[in-house]
Amino acid sequence: MRPVSALRVRTRLRAAPGAAWALAVLVALTACLAAAFPRALDRYADAGLDRALALARPDRTSVLVTAPQPDFGLSPGEREEALRPDPLAVRYAGAVAAADRRAPLAVDREQSTYGVRTTEGVTVPEPWLPMPSGIPPQFHFAAQHGLGDHARVGSGRLPRVTAAPVTARTGALEAAVTTETAGRLRIEVGSVLHVPRVGGRPLTVRITGVLVPRDPDGAYWSTQPVLREPSLTRVPGPPGADREQYWLGALLLAPDAGPALLGTSGMPVRYWQLAPDTGALHAHDVDRLVSAVAALESGPGLREMRAEVDPLADVGTDLDETAVAFEGLRSGIGPLVAVAATGAGTVAGVVLLMAGGLAADRRRAELALLRARGASLRGVAGRLLAETAVVALPAGALGLAAALLALPGARLGPAVGAAAAVTAVACAALPLRAAVAHRAVGVHGARRDVASARPSRRRTVAELTALVLALGAVETLRRRGASGTGGDLVSAAPVLIGVIAALLLVRLYPLPLRRLARPAGRLRGAVGHLALARAGRTSVSAVLPLLALLTALTTAAFGGSVLAGVTDARDRAALLTVGADARIEETGPLPAALTDRVRRVPGVREVVEVGLAYQAKGPDGRQTLPLAGVDPAAYAGLAARTGLGAFEADGLRRGGSGRPLPALASPAVAERFGTGPFRTRLEDGTSVTVRIALVRDTTPAVSGDDFLVVDRSGLSADAARPSVLLLSGDRLDAGALRRAAGDDAGAGPGAVLLRSEERDRYVDSPLQSGAERVYAGAVAAGAGYAVLALLLSLLRAAPERTALLARLRTMGLTRSQGRRLLVLESLPQAVLAAAGGALTGWAAIRLLAPGLDLTTIALAGAASPAGRAELRTDPWSLALPALAVLVVAVGVAGVQAWWSGRRGSVAELRAGDAG
Repeated sequence: MRPVSALRVRTRLRAAPGAAWALAVLVALTACLAAAFPRALDRYADAGLDRALALARPDRTSVLVTAPQPDFGLSPGEREEALRPDPLAVRYAGAVAAADRRAPLAVDREQSTYGVRTTEGVTVPEPWLPMPSGIPPQFHFAAQHGLGDHARVGSGRLPRVTAAPVTARTGALEAAVTTETAGRLRIEVGSVLHVPRVGGRPLTVRITGVLVPRDPDGAYWSTQPVLREPSLTRVPGPPGADREQYWLGALLLAPDAGPALLGTSGMPVRYWQLAPDTGALHAHDVDRLVSAVAALESGPGLREMRAEVDPLADVGTDLDETAVAFEGLRSGIGPLVAVAATGAGTVAGVVLLMAGGLAADRRRAELALLRARGASLRGVAGRLLAETAVVALPAGALGLAAALLALPGARLGPAVGAAAAVTAVACAALPLRAAVAHRAVGVHGARRDVASARPSRRRTVAELTALVLALGAVETLRRRGASGTGGDLVSAAPVLIGVIAALLLVRLYPLPLRRLARPAGRLRGAVGHLALARAGRTSVSAVLPLLALLTALTTAAFGGSVLAGVTDARDRAALLTVGADARIEETGPLPAALTDRVRRVPGVREVVEVGLAYQAKGPDGRQTLPLAGVDPAAYAGLAARTGLGAFEADGLRRGGSGRPLPALASPAVAERFGTGPFRTRLEDGTSVTVRIALVRDTTPAVSGDDFLVVDRSGLSADAARPSVLLLSGDRLDAGALRRAAGDDAGAGPGAVLLRSEERDRYVDSPLQSGAERVYAGAVAAGAGYAVLALLLSLLRAAPERTALLARLRTMGLTRSQGRRLLVLESLPQAVLAAAGGALTGWAAIRLLAPGLDLTTIALAGAASPAGRAELRTDPWSLALPALAVLVVAVGVAGVQAWWSGRRGSVAELRAGDAG
């Protein structure tokens, strides 16, 4: 065969423009989705990293380089010179260069700075300064570069040096404070502070300005938060003791006033504050970032930093801890997203292979004739590859370009690789399928009948090999998953299970057809027998469409169960925290009229009052536990509605006078105190004798492992007064509830906590919400490709079915009988795929559940009383996709029968013969 020419390719494309356009659309769409997937993951991961860094605050993420004050062996002039702006600026440039060499770490120069500051607070005993416990406030002093660029003068002016140069013996300085420091410490422009010095007269500091930070949350101000706002600090002492407090603030000096700090007792140091450029940090560089920070803190980077700054310089940051925490969240979410990606990718690949197989079947006679005329197998494959590449390559490039434009700001390499893989599969599908089908020269093929055909030995060996490998991989996953280390096998497990199911179902499918063939032959109607016979003559090459359907159904079932499990975990955690749809709680008794006001709020159906004492003491007088006094009937109804420890109200009602109060207790409390009566001392000083009658793991009023619930009619009047209201209702208005409770700020006495708000708190990172969207998108794409696979499998037999209906109509078959024939013919395979998909999805969930922990994606590592979030079977995720397969199969068959009925029998016979 001569080399493929451009003319032949153009001639072939002009002969079948519809097929060429269909292939182009399929390749472009698939390449776009494949390229968009890694870019979407990158964008969500980068947003999650930015969120993690923002929550960590600059005082943990900035790199702080400090060097002690110059050696005392130097002359006073040399020591003072080291603290002046010019030497500090030279070393700042070296510090930035040393940090920038540790890629991917990059320095944000706008938020970075340097200067001199004291490391210990200096007590300033001015009588007009606030003293909460009678202790004078302490101040840090900082001569930081760039003060005028990062603050706006609210009143007064910036500090400056009036008599140059400043030395350790300078007696007076100017300083500024922020608006927060001025307001809390009652400092004004013109205020004078006398700062004690070592061995000399006090240093006079005059306040010349009150500054408003331009970016209070930026690294310039927040790396050392005391520079921006003062804080109440407790005097050191034992934990829990009532310790005295004092104010700790900061005075901001002119940048060239640093040498004056050598005369104070604040232990001044030089520092270079390097803020990371978060815009240059990406989630895929987290491992390199952790290594770079480690090198700066205690590796080669520290040696370089000391060479640039000072031999005794020290580097400190918690940036690596923040990155490691984020990587833990991403590593917990990644395998779950990979499950959907692998399933959707497999289904898309199968559809591309089916498209190539459909084209090969459509051109079977043409290719067989070429082989019979002497064309080589290599030449035929090359010609088909050229024809396909002319269409697929531009389509793949177009799909890649669409993904790049739709999702900017992510890595290019993974997207290009994914689109190239799709294009390569699309180009190779038709030539490989044709090469396999036309290995031997022949014109007529043997009849392919799934009910009577016997698979070859090669196929049997290949299927057994695939089966053994798949079973081995799933068993490995099962063993490793039990210990919580499923690894990359988690993502491939549903596909592997789908392979097993497809091979088994294709082998088992002929058995019921053979058994039903004879009984169906004795039926009076011909449609049922003919439909069964037609189903038995289906092509034996049904593995690909069945694999696509089973993989899509398994992935959809698995993905739906994951998303349902995430939702259930968040709902459960929020319910355990709140105890109802809403909760109003105060440290002391609630106002008597509050219950009635809350009941009138729109949406509130029921209010349950609880008198909750968190510090009730057991019989030993040392151990404390929460004790809730409730109305048994109302509380039992709430427990039943919420599913939190349902019980019968009669088991908690108070008995006769002098008898112990029945109590509902947690298992830990029941094990500790037993079932005998024991005395409990309440916070108001009264005591009550209780006896544990009911044991439940959870209860609405208290979230935790320790609790007692009793009938509040047996408590004293003070102990029985409600301090908690548990509300049930639909679409509760948070604002109205807070106004009714007098808690417009949402915190403090009378605080209102809504279950919906608590649930939203667990979605803490864009990585979570992004992963859920990508997961849902991948499952939807897999389902769409599964429908396409079903349509392709039906399209392959469409010409032959059309011709069959035409011949049967010439024999008296009515249109309604024709519709029933096609519907009944398509049902066996559709039922097989639907039932097999539901069963395979159920098996995948049961196999993978021990190895999957949904806590990370559901709760983002937040402390939750719900414990570990496990994967559970979601019935709707199993049933709906399976029903969709049946509906599509029946619908396509009905549409095909309707369409063929609109044409005359002669035209249909010609179309069928031509096909």
